[in-house]
Amino acid sequence: MRAVTKALDADVDLNDVAGSTGYLFVRDGVGFAARGVAATVDSREVAEFLAAIDRDGDVGGPGTGAIALGVKPFRPGEPWSLVIPRVVVGKDGEGRKWITRIDRTTDHIDAEPTPSPTVSSFSIEPGVDEATYLAAVTAARDAVRDGSITKAVIARDVVVRSSRPIDVHATLLRLRSSFGSSYRYSIDGFLGASPELLVSRAGDTVRSHPLAGTAPRVGDPTVDERLAAALVASTKNQIEHRIVIEMVHDALLPWCSYLDWEPEPSIVKVANVQHLGTLVEGRLSHPAPNVLELVEVLCPTPALGGHPRDEALRLIDRVEGIERGPYGGAVGWVDADGNGTWAVAIRCARLSEDRRTARLYAGGGIVADSDPLSELAETQAKMQAMLSAIIRA
Repeated sequence: MRAVTKALDADVDLNDVAGSTGYLFVRDGVGFAARGVAATVDSREVAEFLAAIDRDGDVGGPGTGAIALGVKPFRPGEPWSLVIPRVVVGKDGEGRKWITRIDRTTDHIDAEPTPSPTVSSFSIEPGVDEATYLAAVTAARDAVRDGSITKAVIARDVVVRSSRPIDVHATLLRLRSSFGSSYRYSIDGFLGASPELLVSRAGDTVRSHPLAGTAPRVGDPTVDERLAAALVASTKNQIEHRIVIEMVHDALLPWCSYLDWEPEPSIVKVANVQHLGTLVEGRLSHPAPNVLELVEVLCPTPALGGHPRDEALRLIDRVEGIERGPYGGAVGWVDADGNGTWAVAIRCARLSEDRRTARLYAGGGIVADSDPLSELAETQAKMQAMLSAIIRA
């Protein structure tokens, strides 16, 4: 295979390039849209596969040349694959734009037009029932209180059924209008808008921005500031957040010549909720690991699984009652040099093949002070991102 990368002079909308059938991974206008499939490769073999592709062109740097996009499942050790698209359009934070084509493909980048309004009817039903969810939260809280674990994340799902196929392009545009600063993605029927950076690698720089601890936003600045102050002051949320930060730090440190993080968490605001977040950044030792190695080490973080991980996962299997699939895993890209960006796979939906059904997921970290009904309300707030985008599409 041969990948040829050329600079683009004209601006291009990545959302329209991806459309309803392509691939998208973008945040604040930076990222990739792609079409076609040159190869589908097992995650254990993708680094070697990308390195074997010949490269040519007039643009260099992270994300140029052939890239692979994929979704890592939540469950550790579960096999997964990445797709190497035939045509990729990329944008970076410096304003550069490029197109990479594999093997002189004739695929073009004609953008899809803005979707026309459609009229659909929707029904929403629980996947796991509320009683099961509340019992699972109680079981996790009791396990923390008796010292079996320090945290577990309990999730639930809802199913949205549509009278017409859900328009992926329209859904992504709606997500952009409300969640443009989140990592928006669409890969093989799995789409969403994640506010959480699992890990990125650009050369020898590594970053992670874990989020844990959540409060709602209501749209009134005064009320939202009060809710944010209560979130920062919350012992329950600070404990939940600290568990995640310590795990991310401990996982990345062996790869780094130095690793630093913010001394106190800050408030990360998205359209309908706000989180405690802490930026972690470091310099990788040489030879630097492929970003996929870091994804494997970090995923799932305690923000989606719990701590200690194995004990928390066993409890989740026993009480949660849902099959998470990619929810709580990771979604992102990797290039032939091992650079890449991976977001935690949250605020998401899995579409059926006919795109008439969407399964949405949300969860929360359970510690000793967790209240089951408050946790239920938190999942409802988190689901609004995808729910609003889908039912208006």
